[in-house]
Amino acid sequence: MSQAGPIVVIGSANMDLITRQPRLPEPGETMAGTGFATGAGGKGLNQAVAARRAGAVVEFGGAVGDDGFGRELRGFLEAEGIGTAALRTSAEPTGIAQVSVLDDGENSIVVVAGANGEAALAEADRAQIARASAVVLQLERPLGLVERALAAGRDAGALTVLTPAPVVAGAARLLPLVDILVPNASEALALSGEQDGEAAARRLSERAGTVIVTRGSRGALIARGGEIVDVVPARTVDAVDTTGAGDTFVGVLIAWLACGAGLPEAVEAATAGASLSVTRPGAAPAMPTRAEIEAVLG
Repeated sequence: MSQAGPIVVIGSANMDLITRQPRLPEPGETMAGTGFATGAGGKGLNQAVAARRAGAVVEFGGAVGDDGFGRELRGFLEAEGIGTAALRTSAEPTGIAQVSVLDDGENSIVVVAGANGEAALAEADRAQIARASAVVLQLERPLGLVERALAAGRDAGALTVLTPAPVVAGAARLLPLVDILVPNASEALALSGEQDGEAAARRLSERAGTVIVTRGSRGALIARGGEIVDVVPARTVDAVDTTGAGDTFVGVLIAWLACGAGLPEAVEAATAGASLSVTRPGAAPAMPTRAEIEAVLG
């Protein structure tokens, strides 16, 4: 297993504040929850952890506050073996995500950006990108920063990867800079303007490189050049918590590609990794190791 350069994740780092509850409350209703926990999160941090646990060399660029949450997140990344030289300390507080996990394993999330709202692509970020094998981004950072990072990755000859979550106004202009686009089904519809998942995948792949639409229990669609080229089935598991499943998919996918796998093999590994993650509570803490994924793959 070899890797030409680090996977560089430029993205969000949040402290997740997680409640377990039977359902979402009605407006004005106070509900008794059944559990509470905190944990490292943010789509960028999650993807970095997933890629690192899947065996890749990973560096993280982002921002946290000068507060307890920020110090905890920095320590978490370093304990995972992820490079943090480009993780800045901001005057803004560390971002948080309030995650409601329902009894059926589904979730709803409210994010407060905090330090993640910093819009500058710093020199430390550019230095990381210049030697990266892949540059991985999401949309929990400002759109202009994401665009500059993708352009820098393209200039450096790195594989550029985008999870368009959450979909924001103007996000479609990023597509020509993206080698691999990984939306979920609702994000694909919102970004493409289509009403059907397959049509959305085809439309998006006319502007981006490869498009992989994750669809939960319905598996994933892969599109390229305006055509559906493969449909990958999901693995059947008993879901405990779906938080971070999509981020696990992306991190494992890019780790497998960076270590020399072809796309079909990488998507199969990503599907296995995501299936493992939903059987455990939490986001980053629930992500599987490479050995666990390989055991599932056989």
